[in-house]
This record gives sequence, structure tokens and C-alpha cells, in this order.
Amino acid sequence: MSTQNNASETTGALTDAGIAPDKKTFLQSLTEDWWAVILGTIIIATVLYLTNSGTTITLPAYKWATSEDLFGKILSGQNLLLILETGVVFLALAAIAIGLSGGNVARFAAGFLFIYFFAIISFIIAGNKSVSYFGLEYVVFALLIGILLGNVLTLPDWLKEAVRSEFYIKTGLVILGTTILSADLIKAGLPGIVQAVIVVTAVWFFSLWLSRRLKVDDEFGVILASAVSICGVSAAIVAAGAINGDKRKLSYVTTLVLIMAIPMMIIQPWAVKYFHIPDVIGGAWLGGTLDTTATVTAAGDLVGPIAVKAGVIAKFSQNVFIGVAAFFIAIWWAYKKPKGEKGKRLIKAESPGLKIVWERFPKFVLGFVGASLVFSFLLSPATAKSVAPTLNGLRTVWFAIAFISIGMEAKFSSLVKLQGGRPAFTFVTAQIFNIFWTLLWAYILFGGYLFPVPDFK
Repeated sequence: MSTQNNASETTGALTDAGIAPDKKTFLQSLTEDWWAVILGTIIIATVLYLTNSGTTITLPAYKWATSEDLFGKILSGQNLLLILETGVVFLALAAIAIGLSGGNVARFAAGFLFIYFFAIISFIIAGNKSVSYFGLEYVVFALLIGILLGNVLTLPDWLKEAVRSEFYIKTGLVILGTTILSADLIKAGLPGIVQAVIVVTAVWFFSLWLSRRLKVDDEFGVILASAVSICGVSAAIVAAGAINGDKRKLSYVTTLVLIMAIPMMIIQPWAVKYFHIPDVIGGAWLGGTLDTTATVTAAGDLVGPIAVKAGVIAKFSQNVFIGVAAFFIAIWWAYKKPKGEKGKRLIKAESPGLKIVWERFPKFVLGFVGASLVFSFLLSPATAKSVAPTLNGLRTVWFAIAFISIGMEAKFSSLVKLQGGRPAFTFVTAQIFNIFWTLLWAYILFGGYLFPVPDFK
């Protein structure tokens, strides 16, 4: 990362070091949730300040099509220097949190750089034009690399010190809040808003109901339901963070999302053409079922430009529900699960008061929602748009590091055997329900039955 001036508490502290409670400073007592909010805020504020002062922030490039691009652009000295600078900045920020929390900074630094190296490898692989054409994003390769490393290597202590997936995820999620703008709802129009409300609500509750019927635990069910109903990987990450979910389960759901996306990207555009579904309805259908804007755009391209516009706008309106879902899931989970009973079913206990709810409430959600509110109502659309590419690039770095870490913590044998395959069956069934339910409402809402047909020309 380079700049050029143009204008002349849910999981405890970041360390398990044995610091006596009465000797802890305020900074040492902060949980990883608060450190995620602090670091996310520092990054957002710095980007805003530099941009407003006329400074251009240059991030490394990862997109390439030919070997000439790879060696002449991605692996050029200048781009490698940008990659190194970005890693140093991220290491410095994370090391501050680790050091002030009583962690071993030297071991953390060594492990962080090791993980960061493989995160960059995932970006480079995903940056290939042929790979990205099929909607395979860096998350796929980061997770696979992490699983490979975790199942081949015995992680040394210096590396374990840096495997802090929840910390990285939560910091990235605070930055993700800057992309969840109320203006996207207005852009989607009434049909898009109504479709998002109906689809997200019905599919979420159907998925959770199905999980319970198939005896999948609620922790798994919430992550599955959020991934299917809202927007795949991002929603799964948010839901897992909101309930302090098992990282193995998040990894499992992420894998399911990415596997299901590939046939859906091919079959759904084919169905739109074969059954002569109007492009605007087909686009709304794609936007309501495919899990990322990238996959929606790729699938929409196979139909036509109207489908791309309708799909992206429908997806924007659905993405807004990430913050809403995180907030309510966190509150519900705080009341539902007795403290210290992570990953277990509900046992009878008195409903906690507001103090207990606050203690259990994931504080990073406040940073996520706060960032969304600031970028929606306090900043001008032009300012928000100008910093969006930079913040998005920085956020994906945190996520890539997180998924390398998740993969390293997950044993492949555990993923295969986890709950006898019932979560996978739940996910696939819920996704099929999502496909047909969303198609029905796309026809009703974008077909002119309740509202005028939106003009996306």
C-alpha cells in the first residue's frame, strides 16, 4: 500500500497470557471485539483523511490474464513493494493490539507474515482472468490453502500465535459496514426492497426450521440460514461472528456456498433463456439467489445487460440486511445461550438482564453498524464512492488472512464427518427452496403485477 500526495468481547482478550485481573490495564482488558472496532475505525478514518487531503492511496494489483501480465505487472518490483508495504501496515496495526493485550509480538509477527504470504498467493490465483470468469474468488483459494497447510503441517507455537481468525474477520467486518448503504435501498426501488424483505425472512426461517428438523444444532443452523438467505460468505461470516460460532462450521458453510455457486451460475442463466423468462425478472432472480455481486454479474452477463443491472440492484438491497440480521441475531443469541455454553444446545436458565446481554453482545457489530450509518447519512455520496475501492481492497486483505487461518484450524477429516452430512443436506435443500421462492417473487414484483416494471435500460 502506497500513498502519493497530489495536493502539495465475545471471545475474551486477544491473548490467553496469564495476567492477573487486578494488574490488567484498560488496554489489556479490551476484548478482540473492541480491538476490531478500534483497528477498523483507524483504517476507515485514515483512508478518509488521506483521500480528503488529496492523497492517492495505491493498493497492489492482482488482476492478470497472460504470463506477461503476471511477471510484468503482478510480480514487478513496484507491485511487490506495494504488497510488502501493505503487509507491514497490517502487521503494525495488528501487533499493536496483540502487544497491548499481552501477547508475544515477536512470535505473532513471524506467524502473521507467513499467513500474509499465502493470502497474497490466493489473491494472485483468483486474479487470473480465466479463474475470475467462473466466479472463483480469493476466499476459495485462501480456504483451500489454509486447509492444506493445517492438515499437512504441525503448527509451531510461533505460527499458532498469529492464527487468530475471529480477530481478522471482525476487523474486516467493521470495514465492510462502509459498503452497506441505505442509498442502495433507494436505488433498488420498492420492488427490490419488498423482494429482499420477503426472500430473506422466509428463507432464513425455513432454513433454521429445516436445520432443527434434521437435528442440526442451532449454531450451525444460524450460519447456514444466514448464508442461504442473505448473501453467502459475507453473511455467514457476520452470523458466525454475532454468535461467536465454531470456526469449523463457518469453514464448512463457506465451502458449501462456493461449491453451490458454480452450478447455479451456469444453470440459472440457461433456465432464463430456455424458459423465455424476461431479462428483468431473470436478473432479479439471479440477484436474489446468487451469493455475491461478482457471481450475479457473471451470470447476468450470460443473459444480457438488463439482467446484470436488475441483478446487481436486487443484490444490493439484499446485502443491506447483513447489518440488520447481525444485530437481531446477536441479541437473540445473547438471550438464548447461557454464558460459557458455546456450541451446546439451550439449557433452561433464567433470561439474562440487559447487563448480561451487553456482556455477551458482540461489540464488533456496533462498529459494523456505526460505519454503515456514518457512510449512509454523514458522508456525501461522492466521498463514500471515492474511498470505496480502497476500503474494499483493505477489507479483503483481512478476510483473506482470516480464511487462511480458518483453514489452518480446520481438520479436513472433521469437515467431512461433521454431523453426518446433515448440514450439507440442509444447505442444499434450503438453497433449492430459495431458488423457487425467489423466482416466484421476482415474477410478482418485477413482472408488473404489483408495481410498474422497473426500467433498467
